Amino acid sequence: MGNSLKAIVAFVPSDECQKYLVEDLEEMPVDKMVDLSGRQLRRLPLHICSFRELVKLYLSDNNLNHLPPELEQLQNLQILALDFNNFKSLPLVVCTLKQLCILYLGNNKLCSLPLELRLLQNLKTLWIESNCLQCLPEVVCELSLLKTLHAGSNALRTLPAQLRCLQELRTIWLSGNLLSEFPSVLLDMPFLEVIDVDRNSIRFFPSLAHLPGLKLVIYDHNPCRNAPKVAKGVRRVGRWSEESPEPRKRSGAVIEITLDEKPSPPPAAKLEPE
Repeated sequence: MGNSLKAIVAFVPSDECQKYLVEDLEEMPVDKMVDLSGRQLRRLPLHICSFRELVKLYLSDNNLNHLPPELEQLQNLQILALDFNNFKSLPLVVCTLKQLCILYLGNNKLCSLPLELRLLQNLKTLWIESNCLQCLPEVVCELSLLKTLHAGSNALRTLPAQLRCLQELRTIWLSGNLLSEFPSVLLDMPFLEVIDVDRNSIRFFPSLAHLPGLKLVIYDHNPCRNAPKVAKGVRRVGRWSEESPEPRKRSGAVIEITLDEKPSPPPAAKLEPE
């Protein structure tokens, strides 16, 4: 099907036309994964919600701004990708999917997150980069198993003190925000392994040498007067560090990195639940 024909069909709201966009997907795949990324969908075809054993659902790079209540039937879902869509608010039905481990919400138009997000107590990875967040929603601090948080490319100026409650958090990406000071709450999180505050407005860095778990700190592209002090063996990327800064890639990256590189994998790759 040509892209131009897809674009025309996408504007027709009938079930037949929306089903045409997902082509021959009539039954749940054997691998329990459905990837409808880049199909120019304006709504999720309802028959997808009948695949009750579905584990992975990728809806990235479409034109979605809502989801049907029938999505609640997918109670085995562990990975849900809603990045690169037109969501102005997170559909509450997402918060009913209590087995979710990985949730991609990047590159939408979110200004907040609902309190119901706290129901996702199995969530380990949350990507909310490239939205319209002016503060990190405090409900994120109630996701007790969260290990990776990507909140880059928003308009964050501070972080809530409650963030220190996330004792499973190991990686936090805050690049491309409006931080004028290094978030003090991070100094009370000795379990953090990766801190990325690249591309902010931080002028002074406190010592990070007391953080025993730290392995990588990225602080490049800040108007800082000093490099953060770190313990022996911790890698730094930024001014006056022993590393040469690497060029950033777009914030739509959607897989975890190793400690030897910055987050720049192709957007098609997706994380697997642990």
